[in-house]
Parts: sequence; C-alpha cells; structure tokens
Amino acid sequence: MKLSTKGRYGLQAMVDIGVYAKDKHISLKSIAERLDVSENYLEQLIALLKKNQLVTSVRGAQGGYTLARDAGEITIGEILRTLEGSLAPTDCTCEGGKHCERNTRCVTRPVWEKIRDGINEVVDGISLQELIDDYESINDNTCNKFYI
Repeated sequence: MKLSTKGRYGLQAMVDIGVYAKDKHISLKSIAERLDVSENYLEQLIALLKKNQLVTSVRGAQGGYTLARDAGEITIGEILRTLEGSLAPTDCTCEGGKHCERNTRCVTRPVWEKIRDGINEVVDGISLQELIDDYESINDNTCNKFYI
C-alpha cells in the first residue's frame, strides 16, 4: 500500500489546522503556504474532509477552517480513509471488494488480510492529537535557547 499525495497532504493539513486553529479559523491560503502545497489542490482535499465532517468552515474576512471535533477523537485512519478510500492492500480484502474465483482456495489471502488488519490497527490507534503533540514538541523553540 502506498499513500497518494491526497493522503499525505490531507493528513498534514489536518495537523496544521489542529495546531494553528485552536481558538480561531485559519485560511486555506495560510495552510497552503505553510505546507508548500497548491491552494487549489488543498481546496479539493479540504472539501473531502469537510464533507466527512472532519473540518468545519466559516466564510468571510475572519473565516477559514477549524476541526469539527476534538483532535483526540479523530483517528489517522478516519482521515486517511476519507482521502484515500480503503487502506486494504488488495481488492479482495477491501470491504465490499471484488472476490476472485479462487477466493476459497487462495493461499495468499490470509496474508493480505493480516496486512490489512495490521494497517488498520495502527492508523486507528493514533489520534490526530498525538500528531499535533508531536508537531509541537518537534517545533518547540525553547530547546534551542541558551541561557547565560
């Protein structure tokens, strides 16, 4: 399984919104600038996130985007599935996916199911808040200050 730019940039945008929109809405332009992503492309991703009730928006001069729920309640799996669809490694292991005619005697299917289950377990076990905390820890400038 390889994530597309939709999943990668969309997840980064959600972290950005979680970091910068604590008490206010942030503009699409500011998100795009920080992530160095096309504003038009980011708009498509945000539309998917909004449609799936992960972000909310407000129009106007003070408008922009904010998280629809607490970051601790949003999982990375929920974000990635919104943007990418199923995270299953094969069509035959997707929910509602096509099953080939060898399904009942396929020796490799259990492998794909274990991979699918492992991926889901990992991404569903990480909250957006954890990534926000990691971002803030990595970008904490107090570690670089010298006191004399």
